[in-house]
Amino acid sequence: MRRRDFIALLAVSSLAVPAKAQGRTKRIALVAASLPRGEVRAHPYYKSFIDELARLGFVEGQNLVIDVYSGEGEKAAYPILAARVIATGPDAVMTTAGLSIEFKAVTSAIPIVAVVADPISVGLTTSLAKPDGNLTGVTVDGGLEINGKRIGLLIESRPAISHVGYLTSSRAWRSGYSGVIQEMARRANVALTGIELGNVVNQDAYVAALRQIDGKGIDALLFSDEPDHVVHGKALVGLVEQTKLPAMYPFRDIVVAGGLMAYSVDLPAAYRYAAGQMAEILHGAKPAEIPFYQPTKFQFVVNTKAARAIGLDLPTSLLARADEVIE
Repeated sequence: MRRRDFIALLAVSSLAVPAKAQGRTKRIALVAASLPRGEVRAHPYYKSFIDELARLGFVEGQNLVIDVYSGEGEKAAYPILAARVIATGPDAVMTTAGLSIEFKAVTSAIPIVAVVADPISVGLTTSLAKPDGNLTGVTVDGGLEINGKRIGLLIESRPAISHVGYLTSSRAWRSGYSGVIQEMARRANVALTGIELGNVVNQDAYVAALRQIDGKGIDALLFSDEPDHVVHGKALVGLVEQTKLPAMYPFRDIVVAGGLMAYSVDLPAAYRYAAGQMAEILHGAKPAEIPFYQPTKFQFVVNTKAARAIGLDLPTSLLARADEVIE
């Protein structure tokens, strides 16, 4: 861990005074976007969050109740889920991605901690240093820097790349975030076409979306920073392999499942940091007093078996720069 990341994490941890002095049991809602509800607690990201809360003194079954929910990937139903969760009156909500927008819309009082890509571009806040209202959290996008890096690595894997297909939910593409991706493409001097998955991201949506690349001259794929892709990772990489195109993913998990490569933040560490923010809130801090955290540690992961499957000979220089090479 880099010294800057360690100091930042230590700072949040030190702010969370052990919760044993708290008299009343706290209750939080843990709301996943796409992961099946029964799998949430055991997933590495959410387990990191729950374990870090316990380390900071908020232990489930002792002084903390965690109600688990999932949007099951049904984006059209997110507003209904958010309203239902808020109606139960939790002390705070922990959620991710597009769901955070729906929670911000239905409550201005209950604190929200969110792990999101770019909270400014989607209208969650106007400032990372001084969040608006009742929502704070961790950004996992890295802005133009990380997006530029992703497409740069794609080009390095196959220098002839000139047209990138960007696969994303319709909701995300039609938000302000699409402008960020377009700017990334312009800076890299490549064409970029948005390929919408609709508002329900599943295997059928991937099949339909990948059919759209035919005849468009697309020679590489880039995926949005949405957790739905992790949930459907195995099915996704199998479908992408059939296209024979190099693909850049936003999460290491998908490369482990067989995808070509990913450049992303350390997500378990991001969720641990979010737990520190949640602990501060449960001790009485207001979200507006807690800046959004921007991770500075990124991981470049490459799967050489996936490269061989599409006939891609990865440059030695690219492999040498990888933080992890999966054989």
